[in-house]
Amino acid sequence: MSILTETVAPGVVQITMNRPERKNALDRASYRGLIDAIAAAEADETIRAMVITGAGNCFTSGNDIKDFAAVADSGPRIAMDFLTAISGATKPVLAAVEGFAVGIGTTMLLHCDLAFAGKGASFRMPFVALGLCPEGASSYLLPLIAGTKKAAELLMLGEAFGPETAREAGLVNAVADEGKALALALDKARALASLPPQSVALTKSLLKRAHRSQVAETIAEEGRLFGERLISAEAQAAFAAFLMKR
Repeated sequence: MSILTETVAPGVVQITMNRPERKNALDRASYRGLIDAIAAAEADETIRAMVITGAGNCFTSGNDIKDFAAVADSGPRIAMDFLTAISGATKPVLAAVEGFAVGIGTTMLLHCDLAFAGKGASFRMPFVALGLCPEGASSYLLPLIAGTKKAAELLMLGEAFGPETAREAGLVNAVADEGKALALALDKARALASLPPQSVALTKSLLKRAHRSQVAETIAEEGRLFGERLISAEAQAAFAAFLMKR
């Protein structure tokens, strides 16, 4: 299965992206699995926190380019459904990042309440290089937390950056020793699960209240433009070049 779920502590579910042979690249089945896992956790009264991580010492290499290039119309739609699910979750969502966090692997962190990275983690938002545009409300949220100049650097140049830069930009809370990000995230998840759940949920809701509508609108607009870019000549040429390198 491309997505694994396991209750790893009282009140804590671990959601693992599980395509290590593809560096956990997200295809349509993976997105559906993530959406279903979040929905199940939201519906389960015994679950109080979710931790998203990746198998094989890798978070995710982002969208499965082969999958997206083959089905341009349904690719962005299912990704948007996932982004809507993670951004709208009422329970705490945490992330543990090791290895690659590319594209949506980075932008999904903007919707996590807490995120932690190992020292060997590598982040990148290569949308422009692929002939695409930002997604996940990153064009709204990243300038908000990192400042406009840093957001322009990370989104327009699309260069890889390390965990300390991710921490400085507000994408992660802290940097752990390599291989220790999951342990740290689970520790914080257990702490959250031990707190009064209604108070935790209310605090999360208040924290997101000021930006909720803008985030939803930006996800929708970015998704529309992303879909258009996906079938553009620039993007198709970039996909072909990428796939030839594999």
